[in-house]
Amino acid sequence: MAKISSSRQFKAILRKDIVMEMRTGEMLTSMGLYAVLVLIVYGVALSQAGSSFDVQRIAAGLLWLAILFTSMLGLNRSLVHEKDQGCLDALLLSPVDRPIIFFAKATGNLIFLSIVEVLILPLFYFLFLSGKPMGGPFWLIALPLIVGSVGIAGVGTLLATMSVNTTGKDFILAVLFIPVMFPLLFSVVAATSAILISDPIAGITFADAFWKSLALGAGYDVIMVLAAFGLYEFIIGA
Repeated sequence: MAKISSSRQFKAILRKDIVMEMRTGEMLTSMGLYAVLVLIVYGVALSQAGSSFDVQRIAAGLLWLAILFTSMLGLNRSLVHEKDQGCLDALLLSPVDRPIIFFAKATGNLIFLSIVEVLILPLFYFLFLSGKPMGGPFWLIALPLIVGSVGIAGVGTLLATMSVNTTGKDFILAVLFIPVMFPLLFSVVAATSAILISDPIAGITFADAFWKSLALGAGYDVIMVLAAFGLYEFIIGA
């Protein structure tokens, strides 16, 4: 019975977040527009670099910077919206397990971030990769996107909850978020670069560069998401 009850609590909170977003579209619209604008600004700025500059070598970093900054916007809005309308206080007063709140909010953030990634990926390919040879099949980019998104949504939900009660919410979240995300960002950028760059460093095969970097990111996800799960009950009640 406890398992069924927890499952229903999770579904109810997640359904509430999705229905609210479907009605307003505020988070997806703002995240999507922001990500598109960031990629366009990158494209315009790098268009003047000349033919000698190979933008393909930094394309993975450009993609993940856009995703990282876009995710901060979505994470902040997901908790600020709950706080301003009193939904977070209502959740705390209701007989809902705190870990269930964490998993529901993190899953919602993961869903919204994944939607934005699917929308901006064709634009990213058109601006930076169109007609260029790659080191591996482009569809494999889905794996580092999944690994990166899970870590961003899980750890980001904890950090957004910590910052929501502070005065400078956006600033505090950025200060906490970017340093904590660095190991994950490093690993997923390396895995994505292995796919996009056709001539890897001498002595390093595509399989070595890709799978080792992906394993590092997956290990980060396991450790940090479990830590966020364990800490969430103390953070949300503080």
